[in-house]
Amino acid sequence: MNKLALRRTAVLALLFALLLAPVLAGGWYVIRKHVWADERLAQLEPRYARLLGLERQRAELEAATRKASELHAGYLYPSGQDGSQTGNQAQQKVRDIFTAAGLQISSMQVLPAKEEKGLDRIPLLVRAEGDILGVQSALAVLGGQSPVILLNELDLQVQGGLVNVNPKAAVRLAIQFNLSVLRDRP
Repeated sequence: MNKLALRRTAVLALLFALLLAPVLAGGWYVIRKHVWADERLAQLEPRYARLLGLERQRAELEAATRKASELHAGYLYPSGQDGSQTGNQAQQKVRDIFTAAGLQISSMQVLPAKEEKGLDRIPLLVRAEGDILGVQSALAVLGGQSPVILLNELDLQVQGGLVNVNPKAAVRLAIQFNLSVLRDRP
């Protein structure tokens, strides 16, 4: 009988082990998933905190975006205008500024637009004559224009050379301005 009791105990232990094995495997699986979820939460927590911070600052970010759009519009010609129309408008503005500064324009040319960093750069080539005070006045007014007029190059030459300059008279200059304006791309 001792052998029979030993067999029964062995069979019951084996049966108990077979029944306990899925429970232990399920427990191990749940623990592993819990550890994985904790690791994922630790990775996502800083991102979630940043998103909450951005959500709390939504009004400030929208105000900053509006302000940037207004500043953007103050520096660039709108994309709705044709490139030649923008060039002609800028050309007329430059003509008015230079004439008011006392410079005589000998030629003015709008060159084809070039794409640059998502914008159209429209070059203007202006040749004028006048004295140094007129040049200073024109440059001072150009700096305050909106949309902005950029000065790329400036070439000043004394008319007739330095030998023929009369020290008592104002020096006449031949000036070449290489200007450009920026237009938003459509």
